[in-house]
Amino acid sequence: MRKQLISVLLALAATGGLAACTPNNGTGQPSATPGATSTSPGTSSPGTSSPGTGTPSTGTPSTPTPGSTPPDAETTVPAPAPPSASPLPSGPGAGDAELSITVKASKDGKAVNYTLVCKDGAPMAESQHPNAAAACTALKNNAAIVNAAAPPKGISCTQQYGGPQVAMVTGEVNGTPVETSFALRDGCQIGAWNAAKDILGAAGGAL
Repeated sequence: MRKQLISVLLALAATGGLAACTPNNGTGQPSATPGATSTSPGTSSPGTSSPGTGTPSTGTPSTPTPGSTPPDAETTVPAPAPPSASPLPSGPGAGDAELSITVKASKDGKAVNYTLVCKDGAPMAESQHPNAAAACTALKNNAAIVNAAAPPKGISCTQQYGGPQVAMVTGEVNGTPVETSFALRDGCQIGAWNAAKDILGAAGGAL
């Protein structure tokens, strides 16, 4: 009887020792050995880091910002046209003018040049004109005499020829740019020439 009891105690002691060596994790499976790392199949990719991941330069020049011109490109956009001169109003004005006047006996003839500078209807010392006083007075009384010839509305210019003479007046009158050509190819142009005869000087004259 005593031998049986000792055998039972030894058996229980052995069973308790095995349980202590292999603890249960609640799932019926033995716990993993401490310090071991569990790796799921397929989740680890060795060598995932590739050296030299930077993109090499292709040598292509940078694209210029829209609206900018590359330094080595030629500009093809034409320069803006200068503003056209506005017609001068009829009637008395300030009488201020700085004009360059060229008159020719024909299109290819020798040019006669004048300079007219007026202030308050009086000629200034820098004027080089055969009758600067009369020219400045004419401009003060009616600056429109240096406007380009134009027929009145609804009226045609008479077809008459006054001669080969031509003239050009450029500059400024009462702060307004002037660039007017004169000729004698029809009745309207002859009338404009006669109106500006004082401006055109002795070489222009009246017809």
